[in-house]
Amino acid sequence: MGDSGGSVVSVDVERNYFSCWEHHIQTNHGSVSVAVYGDHDKPALVTYPDVALNHMSCFQGLLFCPEAASLLLHNFCIYHISPPGHELGAAPISPKRPAPSVDDLADQVADVLDFFGLGSVMCLGATAGAYILTLFAAKYRERVLGLVLVSPLCRAPTWTEWLYSKVESNLLYYYGMCGLVKESLLQRFFSKEVRGCSESPESDIVQACRSLLDQRQSMNVWQFVQTMNGRYDLTEELKQLQCRTLIFVGENSQFHAEAVHMTAKLDRRYCALVEVQACGSLVTEEQPHAMLIPMEYFFMGYGLYKPSQLDCSPRSPLSPSCISPELLSPESMGVKLKPIKTRARLQV
Repeated sequence: MGDSGGSVVSVDVERNYFSCWEHHIQTNHGSVSVAVYGDHDKPALVTYPDVALNHMSCFQGLLFCPEAASLLLHNFCIYHISPPGHELGAAPISPKRPAPSVDDLADQVADVLDFFGLGSVMCLGATAGAYILTLFAAKYRERVLGLVLVSPLCRAPTWTEWLYSKVESNLLYYYGMCGLVKESLLQRFFSKEVRGCSESPESDIVQACRSLLDQRQSMNVWQFVQTMNGRYDLTEELKQLQCRTLIFVGENSQFHAEAVHMTAKLDRRYCALVEVQACGSLVTEEQPHAMLIPMEYFFMGYGLYKPSQLDCSPRSPLSPSCISPELLSPESMGVKLKPIKTRARLQV
């Protein structure tokens, strides 16, 4: 491991499929928690969650989906980065402490990579986390091999979103993680089909998320909301990205238009958009199985396969090769198989 200019505390935790080591790293932009799963000799997959979430509440559904887990855990060592103060058991951040900028958080990702001695990595981010990792890819192009983005943000907040976030921030600041804030966040994450109504109860995933939100430090969430409310437009930076990008978005996501805009601005040869029917923003939790086939074909372009199809060692460095258009055609990615509706724009 490298030295990021600070200290690190590591805690070993056992999980169902593999071991987890949690590191608290002092970077050049403040302290950050990183949970590391898997064999350090394998290629690195870096994740970043959405507002008010951490890896347990944002990516657990995907990693507990057996086929997706076998694909990811067999090929990668996973580095889950939590936004400041979003890890389990986090202490509250003082409201007097200035909120980091989005650039600070992107640079913090680079500091984490330096600490672990990582070169180029694969990235998986959800909404706000997708924005941070896209910004990281724009600033450190040589360090990102590919992006897998879930309901991503890429533009500055609209006036409506900015005002809505300001109201949410004030509620967090004065009333904590109150009922109104939780409902607002659950609407951000999930479709109304799983949030329930008078005729049907909330699904288990929504109930679990509601419970996890109760564990968040409200001032820490407030800081991340403040940070994301100050984000800027990445449209021009998107045109300069040099990595392949796979975008998932629920058709009922609040950020559907953002995902479509982002796809239109990326290099059409190396970008694919997968729209998941009857799903909200958090595809990783609401319909993780819908991500399997597109991810499987996406990773084939890097010589990575599920264990039953593995022809080479997953310990070898990722070597991107051109993805055949047939591999990422709508038919191959499941357009005829509900609940997936796919837009693919890949050319040789």
